[in-house]
This record gives sequence, structure tokens and C-alpha cells, in this order.
Amino acid sequence: MTGMKRTTEKNLMVFSGRAHPELAEEVVSLLDTELVPQSAYEFANSEIYVRYEESVRGCDAFVLQSHTAPINEWIMEHLIMVDALKRASAKRITVVMPFYGYARQDKKHRGREPISARLVADLFKTAGADRLITVDLHADQIQGFFDGPVDHLMALPILADHVRAKYGDQPLAVVSPDAGRIKVAERWASRLGGAPLAFIHKSRNIDRPNEIVANRVVGAVRGRMCVLVDDMIDTGGTITKAAEAIMADGAAGVVIAATHAILSEPAVDRLKNCPVSEVVVTNTLPMTPDREFDKLTQLSIAPLIARAIREVFEDGSVTSMFDGHA
Repeated sequence: MTGMKRTTEKNLMVFSGRAHPELAEEVVSLLDTELVPQSAYEFANSEIYVRYEESVRGCDAFVLQSHTAPINEWIMEHLIMVDALKRASAKRITVVMPFYGYARQDKKHRGREPISARLVADLFKTAGADRLITVDLHADQIQGFFDGPVDHLMALPILADHVRAKYGDQPLAVVSPDAGRIKVAERWASRLGGAPLAFIHKSRNIDRPNEIVANRVVGAVRGRMCVLVDDMIDTGGTITKAAEAIMADGAAGVVIAATHAILSEPAVDRLKNCPVSEVVVTNTLPMTPDREFDKLTQLSIAPLIARAIREVFEDGSVTSMFDGHA
């Protein structure tokens, strides 16, 4: 018999970009490991350089980077990290992006527009990614843009358990900011013990991003603490107008629950002046002190990401984390 047989052990290694190191440190702590040391810096003309300080040959690599502002810089660093792993002979490369950059550009609204979410997926595939792990995509169909497995995690259990613990003794209603997120609102309602559903009927000016023209609440919200759920808060225009419409319809109060706290200007001022009891978000994106305010509660997404990484590494089931809904 010719050849050589050898049984090798799998080797999990976690890598982090510089966009959100606090989240990465929390994830590796839960996995009982450490981040792989690396050198990363910019040349004088702003080109990015990355080199790992130890061998990654044959490893199961998980590369974590949150696509926060300046988003193009951090996506580029993420791609370079993946390319470095591929050229250093990592066995499998899983890209972990808690927030998927360009996810809102998932289809063409008008002629001569790009589908940038597909472009991002193609870039990571070309760089050498075998798999993606992400949290609460803006549109589910983005999973099909990547030619490989995509683990679509949901922050719903983390957010909903906080809301239920704090407001569960009051009559609740779950409100979707638009008709397109009704399925997500239905899962929220189920998690909150069958709370009734409502949604905001809105019209948007396609020439002015983030701007809502009109709001109307469809559903019974009067006298209830309403949980307004969305995937992200960017400038806060959509969510604050929705909260104002809900309160105008006689709601007892509004709690905003969103996964990604982008909080671009003037989101913080809008949320501070909005008639809401609490704004609950996760730390998929870093939170700078200037964006924190009294009504804001930030919950950690690290346990969810750490468990997903462990399930992928051990060939387990990510879907089982969400009762078969992922």
C-alpha cells in the first residue's frame, strides 16, 4: 500500500480586524481562546497592510470584522485579511460580519443602479471566503448572493428576552416599521406570548434616502406598550416618525428594538427627542461615547456569535439555535 495516512486535529483560529476589537475580544473569551496576533497598518497613501504573526496553515479560520464607518476602509481590510489567510494555506475561511455592509442595496429600485450587496458577496468569494456568518440581514435574499453556506443569525432572542423581562407585565403589541418586515414581527409576537401585530404604512421619497413622507398605523395599538422592531437605526428618520405615529394612535408607550445601531447624524438627537421609553440595540457595531444617551440600552451579541462559531467548527447545527427558523 502506497501513500501516507495521518489523522489530524481541527484547529480553530479567530482573527479580528480593527473596526470593533471589543466585540472580538468578548467572542474569543467565550470560546476560551485568543485572537491570533497580527500586524495591521496603513502606508502613507492609505493602502492597508496585514500580516499574521503565527502559522495559520490548515486551520479553520474565523475572520471577524464589523462594517462600521468608514465602511469602505473596514470592508477592504476584511478582504485583505481573507486573502492573506488563503495565501497562507488556511483550510477553511469563514467570514464573520455582524453587520453586512451595503445590505440596503440588495435590488434595483430604478434603472442604472448597482446591486452592491451582491458585489460585496462576490468580493469575499473571490478573496477566498468559504462561508459567511452574519446577523439580521436587511433582506433575506442576500443569503443567495454568496456562492457558499451563509449562517444568518438573529438577534431576536437576545432583544425579545430583554423586552419581555422588563415590560412583560404590561399589555404588549409588536409593530413592524413597514409591511416588508411582518414575518420578523410575527416571530417577535410569538416570542412575546402572542402579542398582537401592527405595522406602519409609509411612503418614501426615492430621491431622498432615509426620508419618510407619510405614516399611518395599521392595527390596534391603543393602550398597549408597543415594541417597534427593525434591523437597523441609521439616521433615525424612519423609526422616530413611526414611534410618533404610534403614540398619536393612543399607545401607552413605545420601545424601539433594533439589531444594528449605526446612529449616523442626526439619529441621536432625533431619538433623544422622540417619545419612546427605551431604545434597545446590540453591539454588532461599536458604540462611541458621543452616541450614548439615557434611553439607550446596548446588549451583547457576542454569545450568539461565539455559539455559531462553535457550531460551525464542530459541524453542529446553527439552525437549532433558533428553533429551526434560521
